[in-house]
Amino acid sequence: MKLQGKTALVTGGARGLGRAYALRLASLGADVAIVDLNLDGAAEFGEQLGAPSVAAEVEQLGRHGLGIQADLTRRDAAFGAVQAAHEAFGRIDILVNNAGGAITPAERSHASATPEEDTRLLLDVNFMSTMHCCQAVAPLMKAQGGGVIVNISSQSGITTYNQGLLAVYAAAKAAVTHYTRYLAAELGPHGIRANCLAPGVMLTARVAAQAAARGIGTDAEAAKVPLRRLGQVEDCAGVLEFLATDLSQYVTGQVISVCGGAVLTPN
Repeated sequence: MKLQGKTALVTGGARGLGRAYALRLASLGADVAIVDLNLDGAAEFGEQLGAPSVAAEVEQLGRHGLGIQADLTRRDAAFGAVQAAHEAFGRIDILVNNAGGAITPAERSHASATPEEDTRLLLDVNFMSTMHCCQAVAPLMKAQGGGVIVNISSQSGITTYNQGLLAVYAAAKAAVTHYTRYLAAELGPHGIRANCLAPGVMLTARVAAQAAARGIGTDAEAAKVPLRRLGQVEDCAGVLEFLATDLSQYVTGQVISVCGGAVLTPN
């Protein structure tokens, strides 16, 4: 198993893409800590789990699973979550910063009109949470002689999206992308690799439930993608496997788009 004996921490891991990342890492042999604001988040959009929690699903795969509730927009909470995982597992080999999202109303998300409160929330949820966790885990990875950081950016952080919607979310994800490059340059000499995975529209339970209301994840949108479909969570999980294992041992500071080519044809 590619990750036998390794430990991972996945933020935003209670549902959707985060859950897929956690289960893929566990299937490869890693023990996994799942950090989320709501560890029962899968129930919100009817996502069906194979056990009472994602941590329990990890256990079903024969690995140790740990659920940690935390608001990662708070620096002290993020550091506490990382410390709890480290105390439970003894080390953290892989950090996947998945927590985030375009959580404010799309109709007020244009660059010229996004309210200040939305801006601060989007930056906190998407960028500050990522930075907090990276800063918490970096000294631990240095002390153990290496590690892997995979930060989740977005197609929106690479190109404009859907008639200028989601502008501040996109800016926050662009910040994640460039912050990751700086991390890679700084931490490489310590044996720590840092890369970004940038999903396009993925058909998670949340996206499917909100497709009509938000105009995201629709058949019309899929028709504009060069591969003529929207993504599935396993599309991203496969790329995470590449970035988290020795398959990418000479790759750092990179951004991999998982969007069916949508970045080539922005609307």
